[in-house]
Amino acid sequence: MRVEKPVLSNEDKLSLRRFCETYRPVEYPLLKASQYMAFTRRGDRAAWEKPYFLRRRKLIAALLDALYFDGDPDAVLDGLWLVCEESTWVISAHNGAEHAGVEPTPPKPLPEGRPYVDLFAAQTAMILSLICALLPGLPEVVRRRVNDEIEARVFIPFENRDDFWWMGIIRKDLCNWTPWIVSNVMLSACIWIEDNDRLKAMLSRGCAMLDRYVDGLPDDGGCDEGPGYWSMAGGALLDCMELLERVTDGKMSLWENEKLKNILRFPLRMWLGGEWFVNFADCDAKPEIPGERLQCAGEKLNDPALAAFGARFRGDPTKLVEDTPQLWRLLNALSRPRAAVGESTAPEDVWLPNLEVRVVRRGGVTLACKGGVNEGSHNHNDCGGFMVCIDGEPQIVDAGNMTYTGKTFSEARYTLWNIRSRYHSVPQIGEYEQVNGWERKARAVEITPDGIKMDIALAYPDEAGVTTCQRELRCDHQGVTLRDTVVTQTPQTLTEVFMLRHRDEVIIIPNIPMETQIEEIPIEDPRMARNFPGSLWRLTFTAPADMEHDIVFRIERNNS
Repeated sequence: MRVEKPVLSNEDKLSLRRFCETYRPVEYPLLKASQYMAFTRRGDRAAWEKPYFLRRRKLIAALLDALYFDGDPDAVLDGLWLVCEESTWVISAHNGAEHAGVEPTPPKPLPEGRPYVDLFAAQTAMILSLICALLPGLPEVVRRRVNDEIEARVFIPFENRDDFWWMGIIRKDLCNWTPWIVSNVMLSACIWIEDNDRLKAMLSRGCAMLDRYVDGLPDDGGCDEGPGYWSMAGGALLDCMELLERVTDGKMSLWENEKLKNILRFPLRMWLGGEWFVNFADCDAKPEIPGERLQCAGEKLNDPALAAFGARFRGDPTKLVEDTPQLWRLLNALSRPRAAVGESTAPEDVWLPNLEVRVVRRGGVTLACKGGVNEGSHNHNDCGGFMVCIDGEPQIVDAGNMTYTGKTFSEARYTLWNIRSRYHSVPQIGEYEQVNGWERKARAVEITPDGIKMDIALAYPDEAGVTTCQRELRCDHQGVTLRDTVVTQTPQTLTEVFMLRHRDEVIIIPNIPMETQIEEIPIEDPRMARNFPGSLWRLTFTAPADMEHDIVFRIERNNS
């Protein structure tokens, strides 16, 4: 497959120049065994990931510098050689995760044994493949070395192993790993593999994995990892769809499939306005949304609202390599002309029956709420949780995600404060918080014209003795009404929790006298602080112990 050097607009050329100038004096960092072992020693992912991704970012900057600004081509050679010399392309947190969730697979301190293909081994193959495609004048010995490493580390395992969990052969509950890995492997294969029979077999194998992934998704297109993960879930699926259409000369066109349409439209349905999105589970409240990908989806689906929505999130294209470096995404963004930012209004009412997520917009008030289940790889114990956004500003929020550590996907996950129900806008019954498990879910979920009803009693441990925990939420043009009806087998206090972005910008009034407390929660985690700098506020209302509680709250703007 031929890869063209994008023609830059003046705006993009300035952005790339700044990016290249920033990284030109940066040296390729060392990658040490002790940094890799930091994950098993103390749960520290960043010790390895920071220099690992910096290496790749520096290499991409060197490529762009050589392509557009007469940069030193030896900087590209040095980066390619260093990456080829790495003992593994698998990050430390994924080392030993071949069969994740199927059998106990504690991470290994250092890489050993057969190559594994994780997210970033595949992504590294993509970066190196694109560099070789864009710089045909590279020394042949370097090109052969790169090709040999990609063959051994990615292509051969992809073709011959059936036991990587993300392939969907030994495990059916898949996530963003499947389309993310497959998209990068497919692109790399299209660049390197000249044997048509082998290429066809690899693409067919990848399509079978994608079929298993899509089969596990709901028809409504909802992603339980949230819109922040859409980039590497639905967005990576879009990458595959676009690539397959290209390499088959349009014969494989999937744009009329209703389920795929819903998957591609998911972020717009979860938009709260401005930079804010519905962020249940491990999702940032202000996620990095790949605007060019959404614009592409809108154009492919002939959906002007989706295309305009994507256009408003285009921004500086070099942001696409700031986190986990996405060179393919950067090239797409540089190649696709920016669409006009027009009307991109989200639907007034949204109901995703599989996730049990409901969004209701009434004028300047938006209510987002969920039933769902307290289980899954990115789960928070938030059954019945909700958010309120007024005039484009979040007021009742979900704290969202924090920097990943060794605890995040371990047995200690539910000790993290942002994942516990105590720090979500759900009731605390006596001293009992919600717990996790597939049986810990909402029941009797019913959407209403302006909101949702559900019973979340099963989300609480059996010893809490909760018979009924009926929650009803309604949205109107002035605010939100919440009613909780709770019945327990023994007298229990009832503490209603509201997680606030600002201490005094909304008024919350109960229908009965209740003890009120407010706790400031300074946001110290850097990832969460990108969304909520400063502090959040945990406001609680507690009713005395009883076997029956029926409490109504009114939530409105504070106009004083």
